[in-house]
Amino acid sequence: MTAAADIWTIVSAADAARARTAMACVTAAAGVPVVERTRFVTAVTEKLRWCLDQGGAWDLLVCTHQADTQGGGRLEVVVRPAGPTQGHQPDWQLSIMRPEAGLTSDAGPADVDSAGMAEALLAADEDTAELLDRLDGQEGLVRSYREELHQTNQGVLALHAELEATALTQHNLLEAERAARADAESARRLLTFLADASDTVTESLHHEDILRQLPDLLVPRYARHADVWLFDDNPTTRHGHRPAAAVAAARTGRPQHAAAHPGGLTGVDDLPPSALAPTRPLLCVPLAGHRILGVLTLTARGSRFDPDEAVMLIELARRTGIALDNARRYEQHRDTAEALQRAQLTELPTTPDLFLAARYLPATHGLNIGGDWYDAFVQSDGSLLAVVGDVTGHGLRAAVMMGQLRTALRAYAVESDTPAGILTRLHRMLRHQQHELYATAVIARFRPGDPTVAWAAAGHPPGLVRDPAGTVHVLETKPGIMLGVPLPYEYQDHTVALPPGSTLALYTDGLIERRARGIDAGIDRLSHALAALSTAELEHDLDTAAESLLKPMLHDSERDDDVCLLLCRTAPDTVARSFPAAHGGRRPR
Repeated sequence: MTAAADIWTIVSAADAARARTAMACVTAAAGVPVVERTRFVTAVTEKLRWCLDQGGAWDLLVCTHQADTQGGGRLEVVVRPAGPTQGHQPDWQLSIMRPEAGLTSDAGPADVDSAGMAEALLAADEDTAELLDRLDGQEGLVRSYREELHQTNQGVLALHAELEATALTQHNLLEAERAARADAESARRLLTFLADASDTVTESLHHEDILRQLPDLLVPRYARHADVWLFDDNPTTRHGHRPAAAVAAARTGRPQHAAAHPGGLTGVDDLPPSALAPTRPLLCVPLAGHRILGVLTLTARGSRFDPDEAVMLIELARRTGIALDNARRYEQHRDTAEALQRAQLTELPTTPDLFLAARYLPATHGLNIGGDWYDAFVQSDGSLLAVVGDVTGHGLRAAVMMGQLRTALRAYAVESDTPAGILTRLHRMLRHQQHELYATAVIARFRPGDPTVAWAAAGHPPGLVRDPAGTVHVLETKPGIMLGVPLPYEYQDHTVALPPGSTLALYTDGLIERRARGIDAGIDRLSHALAALSTAELEHDLDTAAESLLKPMLHDSERDDDVCLLLCRTAPDTVARSFPAAHGGRRPR
């Protein structure tokens, strides 16, 4: 329910002051809280001031609305131009709740006298004081909240700083881990290359192979160009002039780096750039074994050598120097061994009714000193003994033992003219004089005019006989035990027909043995190869026939054992009767 509205006309500042005072009294009497009351009175005052600025007369309507079922009422203020309501200026309206709805005020603008004005001003001061007290409290709370907010902000900033520091630390750790992994991978790569390259340069015992392989390993992966200077090279060869750094490395035995700027390489001396390569850094490393053999000169791929790669290259050069030294020593020993070995091989005798041809091939692995040998000599009764033997093992001891057996065999042949008797004496000698050293041997005896041959074997591969028709058969009679086995043993003689134009092949196991195949397969291959030779080839040149026999047998051989072959061919009847005394076998090659 709405009461009748009170209308106050505002023409002057005094009217506005009395209206404001009345609004303060009405809201105070209605129990409006001081803050809402102050806001309400201030809003009305501001509107009244605006009305005075506009000029003319204005009506202030105050309407009180009675309480409803919920309790409390409402005070409504409307400001509008005085007089008729026509015009373009809209009304201004403001309302406020009245907690004490039962209280009303009948005071109008005319009822507010000077005393009322004074009391209203004092009441307004009291409201202002109360507001200021409340404002002080709120300011205290704001200061407290501001300080708390500041502390919170400081904490947040510190947390952010800590998080940033943690993130930076984590980033640095990740970068360090990546760098460590990259360094580890680079080190692994360099070590793997060093191991592989070392295997390559050390697996060969021929210095020419090493010199050929080394540049292929390094260029272009680690160097733009690689050159090896060996001191015993002919000065007129392809090497030409040497950089000053290479000469310094040869003289001092220390690696030298020649470039416009220091390389900072560990254990390497720095020199000015080379006149032979002024725009490219050079790394010259001595190749040393028991002595300095030469210098490896590397030209950098770019503007500098990587320090880690330089360490690897220096180590590879050191290992290469040792490999070259070993190869040179091996080649010297090999040449000496081959000379010693061939010096003990017999020059084959010549007879009118028997042609001889022999081949000895040393193993291609090791020092080439083996125990394989052949021998052929004529006895006092005119018969000829052909011998092929093999001392177990390799090395100097086997070669010395082979020489002793050869000498002892010739000595025993003077006392015993049978192959079995000679082998029995050799076996007895080895048993008593050379412990843990064994040998195999086969001896064949040819008598002039006898169409048979007597033979005996001591653990040796069986001989092969090719008859004049070209058919080959194996002397399959079981051989005796190896020479030197710690058992007493008497060897037996055997005979086989050997008509004119026949060929007897004696050999060592290096000719027929292969790791992936048995010895029987090798004997079959040799039988087929011997059968495949033409009669004309055997009759015309037995040396050439021996070469032809070796080719199909050795093309798949790893040559890890010595090879010895002795061909004995009886002359046809017509040749034997007309054979001149000067004709016969050929010196082995």
